[in-house]
Amino acid sequence: MSKPTLFRALADLPLTVESAGLRRRSRDTSSGFERVSTTVRLRGAGELGRGEDVTYDAPDHDALFADPGRDPRTPADGVDFLDAFAGEWTVREFSAHLDNVDLFPMGDPERETAHHYRRWAVESAAADLALRQSDTDLASLLDRDRDPVTFAASTRLGDPPTADRVTAIAERVPGIEFKLDPTPEWTDEVVAALPTSQVRVLDLKGLYEGTEVDVEPDADFYQWVLDSFPNAVIEDPAITDETRHVFEGEAHRVSWDYPITGVDSVEALPWEPEWLNVKPSRFGTIESLSDTLEWAREHEVTLYGGGQFELGVGRDQLHALASVFYPDAPNDVAPGVFNLPAVSDRLPGTPLAPRAAPRGFEF
Repeated sequence: MSKPTLFRALADLPLTVESAGLRRRSRDTSSGFERVSTTVRLRGAGELGRGEDVTYDAPDHDALFADPGRDPRTPADGVDFLDAFAGEWTVREFSAHLDNVDLFPMGDPERETAHHYRRWAVESAAADLALRQSDTDLASLLDRDRDPVTFAASTRLGDPPTADRVTAIAERVPGIEFKLDPTPEWTDEVVAALPTSQVRVLDLKGLYEGTEVDVEPDADFYQWVLDSFPNAVIEDPAITDETRHVFEGEAHRVSWDYPITGVDSVEALPWEPEWLNVKPSRFGTIESLSDTLEWAREHEVTLYGGGQFELGVGRDQLHALASVFYPDAPNDVAPGVFNLPAVSDRLPGTPLAPRAAPRGFEF
């Protein structure tokens, strides 16, 4: 008998929401920016469910709390969408209800992607609460094992780029693998200083637009990356008339991340993928994520989890999903300490062990 899909398992769980709240977090990161996120907190039947909004633009978070004289930890007046969450639902009914709730009541977000990020925060909080109210956890509900999660450390090399941060992490965590973001400023000398056999994924960031990490497509640069790391997976190249030839015979090494928001987006890729980076918040809804996980299973696509500098419960939920769906992959879900500006003297090793007795959407 096949195991239930993620959404089918969750859909009919009863959900009681009595109240809702928000909490803001912030922290400097190794990539040189201040990460801000908002935790959505749903309460009901004596339980608390949480999800994390990983919208990247701080003003979109700040708008939720921008009310002079109010405690900055509590929502501003006008954030009335919280009232819309209260009620007796199933998870399926709650998700359908959100189609008609404006999650940005203080004005449109700076980027369209934020709509999916905030929707995921609310849906994951609801799933967490429903699981807790049913006194179960994600793996048990899915009738799946909770396996230790292998992770890769993700980092940039600075400006000018050096291997220093990577080698410092490698010294502290023997055998750890890496996900790195090559840029045209990298040199042969930089590559020679890296533990290249431990570099599993290289993110070309060729599909981003209007961000500080955009990398323009360049056939010569792409070819140099492929040649310099012959065993690594290559993520998010921009496939254009000028670059397509570089990947002839190498398509099996290509993975996709930024454009993946559901099955339609996967089927719109330049070719059927063999690798996909799963970032749950990009999908917006649990159903869209579930459908894509099932599509990947049917098409024998290798999956690995991706993180977005989560500051709270969102990271733990990434670990929970990886544990039951893709535990042995080069998951870009290293514990948050790896994202701090300075490399800590003590870092956790891989794989990460799950809790002995999780509840809700816990790992």
